[in-house]
Amino acid sequence: MTTLDTGTEELLCNIKNRVATITLNKPHKKNALGDILTPALRETLLVVEARDDVGCVMITGTGNAFCSGGDVSGMSSATGSPRNREEKVAELTERQMTLTGRLYHLNKPTVAALPGAAAGAGLSLALACDLRVASESAFVTTAFANIGLSGDYGSSWFLPRIVGLAKAKELFYTAERLGADVALELGLLNKVYPDASFREDAFEFARTIANGPTQALRLMKKNLNVSFELHLPDALAQEAEHLVQCGEGDEAREAIQAFVDKRKPRFH
Repeated sequence: MTTLDTGTEELLCNIKNRVATITLNKPHKKNALGDILTPALRETLLVVEARDDVGCVMITGTGNAFCSGGDVSGMSSATGSPRNREEKVAELTERQMTLTGRLYHLNKPTVAALPGAAAGAGLSLALACDLRVASESAFVTTAFANIGLSGDYGSSWFLPRIVGLAKAKELFYTAERLGADVALELGLLNKVYPDASFREDAFEFARTIANGPTQALRLMKKNLNVSFELHLPDALAQEAEHLVQCGEGDEAREAIQAFVDKRKPRFH
């Protein structure tokens, strides 16, 4: 196992079996985002994206929470904060683009592993990942209505694409708390695991993906991420370009040979 230095104890990162596990480590505040943890997370995403020994990135939280959203107590009194609305909007836009925007476009598969609550911007962080798994006792909530805010970090873009527009509006307007079983039925979660084995099960899920064909997974993600924005002819042209790229690569040759040999392919 390789341990990476994130610059702070509020964020942990290790690499094992091609899975980079990034752990939000503020259990006393339910792993809330803040002025130390969040910049470290932004930079760590860039580091693991660039590493050849990482095939999948899994984000999780210490203790019994994934992320409770923003750490309000640590953000309100920042020196040199913007003085007018225009500056505030520009700064928040940049923060969002370099966190959930970066996570959504990361060139490797991403998994959010929820041991417990994902709320507010913490839910946005989970939604920005490609896949989400959770423990039986986990729950999710938009939470923004409870504190008089409209939502940030992409939740209003991600959520309708997963559950549909009408359901997303309901979840925003009511801030309903959804248990893992209901979230699974809605498609918000991909897997739910027993509390006792959650971390092992989540890692195994990520490990299986991490050891798949790197180039094919990267290009699959590109195809799927833009599928809602492209017209069909453009999507077909992109698929063709990416499929030819894969077909010319070592991974496809190994997979075909493995099929002939009646064995599992060895991509790494």
